[in-house]
Amino acid sequence: MNQLVLKTETEPIEDIRTKANQIFDLLDINETTRMDYKYRIGIFLEYLQGQGFDRDVFLSFKRTLAKRIDISIATKNKYLATARIFLKELNRQGVIPVDVTQNVKVFQQSKKHKKVGLNESEISLLADKMRQLPCTPSNTRLKAVLSLLALQGLRQIEIVRLDVQDIDFVSKKAYVQGKGKDDREAIDLHPETIKSLREYLDTNKIADGALFQCQSNNAKNHRLTTRAIRLMVKDILGRLGINKSAHGFRHYFTTKLLKTYKGDLLEVSQYTRHKSLEMLQVYNDRIKKEQDLPRYYETFSEVKF
Repeated sequence: MNQLVLKTETEPIEDIRTKANQIFDLLDINETTRMDYKYRIGIFLEYLQGQGFDRDVFLSFKRTLAKRIDISIATKNKYLATARIFLKELNRQGVIPVDVTQNVKVFQQSKKHKKVGLNESEISLLADKMRQLPCTPSNTRLKAVLSLLALQGLRQIEIVRLDVQDIDFVSKKAYVQGKGKDDREAIDLHPETIKSLREYLDTNKIADGALFQCQSNNAKNHRLTTRAIRLMVKDILGRLGINKSAHGFRHYFTTKLLKTYKGDLLEVSQYTRHKSLEMLQVYNDRIKKEQDLPRYYETFSEVKF
């Protein structure tokens, strides 16, 4: 393995990253995924610079990730997956003679949600704040994104993949490319979402191309990234003192539907578009447990220590 094209111990990190990016440029993946890989590969390249390359490099990298307490299991698996794809491609191209990722498993994680979604009071607080903001290009974009998150339950990747032509105001539908899918499926748009999208397109004078575009001078008119959405949401929620993530909106959307439809998983799945009902059942179990808590508390109400 001394023939590795990346001279990780002597080469500047930026030169190594450039070569790694060239590897990802050859993969048959969408641009959003490509950008995510390029962003995440940095931690593995820095590890290579410090440790060098050998047959056990992937397993050693996993063990290093395992010791970190500042990132979640889900995030560790994303870093691990990016490094795995990178190393497999190097092997496929003949840069390294063997697949060093074989027999190295991902981190095991519970299917139950660790993060808590936004609640009714937080959504109400956010809605009040958005109504107070002036009608600027950036504010209307934020409002449109929040509408798609909270009222449509879209995933961040689904939002950034949207093009202007995917929005049909006549039929009141959007055509969404779902997670892990190549085709698009129609979803019904809530009246408030339609209102926000119209306002956003009119204010920003966007008629075609990517629905959500960058507004900074360096990346103007480029498609917005999932990372940019996370930062936008984190900023507005942070200003309101809400410590939740962008994915918390999908939790809110799903939970509210389950409560309204009284646990009818099949009906709710038409809106959430979950691949299986198993994940919806996780949401439903949590709702039932929360609803039962008062009875549990009352059972031991006479016990005073």
